[in-house]
Amino acid sequence: MTLEVQRTADAVTLKLSGEWGVREFGALEKDFASVDVRGAHAVVIDAGGLKSLDLSGAWALHEFVRRTREAGAAVSFQGAPPDQLRLLDETLKETDAAAIPAQPAAAAGRAGGRLLTGLGRETVAFVDSSLEGLAFLGRTTVSGLGDFRRLKHLRPISIARHVYDTGVTALPIVALIAFLISVIIAYMSATQLRGLGADIYVVDLVTIGVLRELGVLLTAIIVAGRSGSAFAAELGSMKLNEEVDALVATGVDPFEVLVVPRVVGLVIALPLLTIVADLVGIAGGALLCRLLLDMPFAQFIARANEAIAPTTFWVGVLKAPVFAVLIATAGCFRGMQVRNSARELGRLVTVAVVQAIFLVILADALFAILFMQMDI
Repeated sequence: MTLEVQRTADAVTLKLSGEWGVREFGALEKDFASVDVRGAHAVVIDAGGLKSLDLSGAWALHEFVRRTREAGAAVSFQGAPPDQLRLLDETLKETDAAAIPAQPAAAAGRAGGRLLTGLGRETVAFVDSSLEGLAFLGRTTVSGLGDFRRLKHLRPISIARHVYDTGVTALPIVALIAFLISVIIAYMSATQLRGLGADIYVVDLVTIGVLRELGVLLTAIIVAGRSGSAFAAELGSMKLNEEVDALVATGVDPFEVLVVPRVVGLVIALPLLTIVADLVGIAGGALLCRLLLDMPFAQFIARANEAIAPTTFWVGVLKAPVFAVLIATAGCFRGMQVRNSARELGRLVTVAVVQAIFLVILADALFAILFMQMDI
């Protein structure tokens, strides 16, 4: 436990390092009491050197910040404040808010009924939600990169479990949907092209469509419905049971424990599911061509090799990790937003699935434009 004080003419900088827990609480109170902030207009706290921080250490820091602000000095942090301090602030704010009687909101209700006011509120809410989502993605990225730099922080058992839950258990439904969709595409194409004497081009439509677009897109939509909702429900239930707050209070980073393993697991599982969907989809198209057009399998394979380019397969597979990040981030982000009630949990699970599917389709459209500009 270390508290280093650096003072300038009108500012005080505190550098925190070491382990701050319940055993160090008494020493922390003495150290903070000895910090003289008289005459300082600003106090800057650098918590980047902390190895661990539990609720006891956060309380000592919270009391110091409160006393400093009451003395008239502005308190700021280098980087983001510790999660444990944020948890304390949120808890105390909720307690204070519960003690304040509710005020009548008739005027606000009348104003909210106006179309322009409602549109403005929805716009502000959308912008705020987008910024929060980007911040969530950024923090997940930083936590993930930190885990890969310190391999002992990786959780291979947790990652393997999520690969199994999101990948292996999804194989039957993904294979079935890929087979049926390819059969439908082959049947519709054959019906139209047979009258023109262009039966052979059914192979082109099936192989290119499945490998470039349908295989990865349908797989991502199915996974968004299965895994995106599961991530939101799991983390939302943990938020309702205050398990996430318990992790924060004990000095454990919930992003490192809960979010990163889910994202990494889905990034591994979705490309593998896409490959399975591609193989099953092509097999379904070949089977229908054999039954409906009497086309031998050897001829189907030969034509498929002529129809696809060297990049056709990789175009679809390269989309899968991006879709996986979007799905996992949407599910975890909405799950971590759950507060207060089971009804809120159900609403945010629905929002997570809808947003995950929307983001996947939007990303696929952007990929299509990008590949068209690159002539791939």
